[in-house]
Amino acid sequence: MPPQPRGWAPFALGFRPFFLAAGMYAVLLMGLWLLMLRGTIVPTGVSPFVWHGHEMLFGFAVAVIAGFLLTAAQNWTGIRTPSGATLAALFLLWLAGRIGFLIPDLPAVPVAAVDLAFLPVLGVTLAWPIIRAKQLHNYPFPVMLLALAAANALVHGPTFGWSSGTESLGLRLAAYVVVTMIVMMGGRVIPSFTDNKLNTRARRWKTIETLVPAVTLGALIASLVAPASIVTMLLAAIAAVVHAIRLAGWYTPKYWSVPLLWVLHFGYAWITLGFALLALSAAGVDAAANSALHAFTAGGIGMLTLGMMARVSLGHTGRMLEPARLITFAFIAVNLAALVRVFLPLVFPTALAQGYAVSGVLWMLAFGTFATIYLPILMRPRIDGKKG
Repeated sequence: MPPQPRGWAPFALGFRPFFLAAGMYAVLLMGLWLLMLRGTIVPTGVSPFVWHGHEMLFGFAVAVIAGFLLTAAQNWTGIRTPSGATLAALFLLWLAGRIGFLIPDLPAVPVAAVDLAFLPVLGVTLAWPIIRAKQLHNYPFPVMLLALAAANALVHGPTFGWSSGTESLGLRLAAYVVVTMIVMMGGRVIPSFTDNKLNTRARRWKTIETLVPAVTLGALIASLVAPASIVTMLLAAIAAVVHAIRLAGWYTPKYWSVPLLWVLHFGYAWITLGFALLALSAAGVDAAANSALHAFTAGGIGMLTLGMMARVSLGHTGRMLEPARLITFAFIAVNLAALVRVFLPLVFPTALAQGYAVSGVLWMLAFGTFATIYLPILMRPRIDGKKG
């Protein structure tokens, strides 16, 4: 066993503070949400459902995205991304936005302004090394961060008097932007990680890879513009089929023995299911609308963020890509949480309260396990003595 590193390195590279905060915040958010559903606490100044959606997307998910992209951009470009005091300042900007929503009775406009500032700053920070390295294929990521910022502006629009009743549109747009990020990044890393670990060769069909971005964007934009329409139904159904074929091409029975791989494949499968449910919703199955959203979020975003945080944290701290056994339990727990949250409203609509509680507790167990096990990994320096 290598000697345990001494000292502290919480701001050595972007994944460290943001992944740890995401794991902790996921537990806190879900705990507060369950208390709100019971009526134990009531948020001030914002609808409980808007608060829940906003903080899950712009708090939790954006923290994972920030940690991943700041770390990946350094690998892509060979140019150092923020660390030390600069990274700490960026992290504190994200944290200030979260604190603003947790402390009651703060003035709404300053809270919204602080929260709005983070994504543009992150977008510029990420764009700088990508532009310097002239990596055209990575330009979409800063652009998608700005799209997330626009979605956040829709959520906060009524606070500033810019718009009226745009919160729901902003939240759905944000969820769809994150799904698009997952589709793009998943297509790169999931088959690559699988092939490198198992010495396999994923099948990639040129036609499918060409269709993926077109049908993904088409279905999601149609859902925003005309959620209950034949166009949305057809595009979402085609997207589900295309993503299913793509995922089937990556399949190998060998990955069942590697939790860090099957969690990523399962996460992508939830995205595929999300499109199928979106097609059902557009066809008039009203109960499928909320299930589609949570297949994308609780399933796809939940599993893929947990899986990527677990893997990236090991790899970028110089450790073997072998997670603790309890992390496998966390992967199973977050998948079960999504199963309950997505299918219970369709099968047993009268048991929603119980389902929310079960799903929420499983989610908290999953991310609480991650935060506990990875706390020393993310806080301590790399075990190989390298920077990062």
